[in-house]
Amino acid sequence: MDATETQTAGDAVDTAADPSVAAETPTAAPVLRLSDDAHATVVGLRAAEDDADALALRVEVTGVRGTDFTYDLAFEAVADAAPEDSVAVQDGMTVWVPAGSIDRLRGATLDIPSREGQGGLVLRNPNRPDPLGMDGSIELTGTVPEKVTQLLDGHINPALASHGGFATLVRIEGTQAHITMGGGCQGCAVSAMTLRDGIQSAILERIPEITEVVDTTDHDAGENPFYTDDPYS
Repeated sequence: MDATETQTAGDAVDTAADPSVAAETPTAAPVLRLSDDAHATVVGLRAAEDDADALALRVEVTGVRGTDFTYDLAFEAVADAAPEDSVAVQDGMTVWVPAGSIDRLRGATLDIPSREGQGGLVLRNPNRPDPLGMDGSIELTGTVPEKVTQLLDGHINPALASHGGFATLVRIEGTQAHITMGGGCQGCAVSAMTLRDGIQSAILERIPEITEVVDTTDHDAGENPFYTDDPYS
């Protein structure tokens, strides 16, 4: 079963991972919701399976393609769910999210395509993969400029180096960190996305004294500038 992606919400009950109490034990908000249309579609598909009542819709993040996650959707026996997995029941349909996919799918909605005549299902996910691949906690010490520099030099720049780029702290103004990007990141058409989704999120998450990251790079001067006088050059 395939799903593409985007974002939205439905109406469900999150439960303990023990399938025997799934219908009676509500806990936190469900990780993944099904829209009414998607719910009807999934129920119909499950009805065609053998031993349908024992099956859950298992939704897992399997990787990254570009700026989006890739997914696998399948009907599997809910009894096989691990204790750390999320098992939720929405109007009689059990939705199973493996533990490793919970944070990446939290707040997502399974829906049908908005384009008329398009088949399949759409996974509308507000979460995006970290383009810098920075997972886990990072210990930073010193002043705010020192923390930003440590984060850039020790964690962000090694990731950017694989693309021939780097980022440098220019200055701190109040709660703003002014950053310049060089090498392959200067003039790169995806550097704005890298700054917003990668560098900025990394800094704001780990250095609470900073509330905004400002890109001071002269992208016109790069090898692949955003803007050019000749639109066909």
